[in-house]
Amino acid sequence: MTAAPEQIDVLDEAREQVLERGVGLSEAQVLKVLELPDDRIPELLALAHEVRERWCGPEVEVEGIVSLKTGGCPEDCHFCSQSGQFPSPVRSAWLDVPGLVRAARQTRETGATEFCIVAAVRGPDKRLLSQVRDGIKAIREDGNDIQIACSLGMLTQEQVDELVAMGVHRYNHNLETARSHFPNVVTTHSWEERWDTLKMIRDAGMEVCCGGIIGMGESLAQRAEFAVQLAELEPDEVPLNFLIPNPGTPYENYPVVEGAEALRTVGAFRLALPRTILRFAGGRELTFGDLGAKQGMLGGINAIIVGNYLTNLGRPAQQDLEMLEELSMPIKALSQTL
Repeated sequence: MTAAPEQIDVLDEAREQVLERGVGLSEAQVLKVLELPDDRIPELLALAHEVRERWCGPEVEVEGIVSLKTGGCPEDCHFCSQSGQFPSPVRSAWLDVPGLVRAARQTRETGATEFCIVAAVRGPDKRLLSQVRDGIKAIREDGNDIQIACSLGMLTQEQVDELVAMGVHRYNHNLETARSHFPNVVTTHSWEERWDTLKMIRDAGMEVCCGGIIGMGESLAQRAEFAVQLAELEPDEVPLNFLIPNPGTPYENYPVVEGAEALRTVGAFRLALPRTILRFAGGRELTFGDLGAKQGMLGGINAIIVGNYLTNLGRPAQQDLEMLEELSMPIKALSQTL
């Protein structure tokens, strides 16, 4: 009787395929990584760090974000405290142009190279686009050369063209989760609508920022599905969020993703997306704490949001900058992002 062929270890496969050739893992391979036992996490993170260094370099991109329009969103994204459909404590509010200028100035002073203007909307109306246009103009008149990104929901082709004309260089629009899981998370619009916006952004020449949230009831197989769907999109940046169970949302009683599970996810996404900016975003403080965040930075992460998030507090920017210095991770210079 012939013995069964010995199975190749997924991290050995990844070393040859991803580290040596720069080819991301398949869905089946990502799932194997997500199923690795805890005692192999250090090996996974070490390999993910090598991949990041090999295909992205040593630098870390630092970004600040600000909410131009907070709360009152008509969509029912079950994770979001800004939805007007849920009894969360977040109320609708607008930030004026001087407030945008101050926020951009403070972000630049941290050494950040990216400033993202965010609005809780299905998509921008004329008033919102006018506010963004005036804000960008005022930021430039303030002498601020920071790169400006936007996250304003789903777009039409005309709106995409307007943002390009304003000088917006990167647009964030998250797919949030795997296509198969999306209807369990959002019912007021489809995954395909988000995908269509992202394709218009890419075709217009803007950089694409697209990620999602881990811990919304998806299976490990759906996390693997999500990773390869992102790889198919070929985004310039993937923000990796971990669910914050916000009060008043349908997910308020969901468990926080545990540190070991989150680190496995970070490593797996790096091996699926070897050439992409992989950014720590919301929920990292809750999921990782200080020690885990450092492990994540050494496990494939090469970008970070400093300061607060949209409706949740982050860490003081100085703490993150000190962490990067401690890890000997240089901050990407603005001149290299232009």
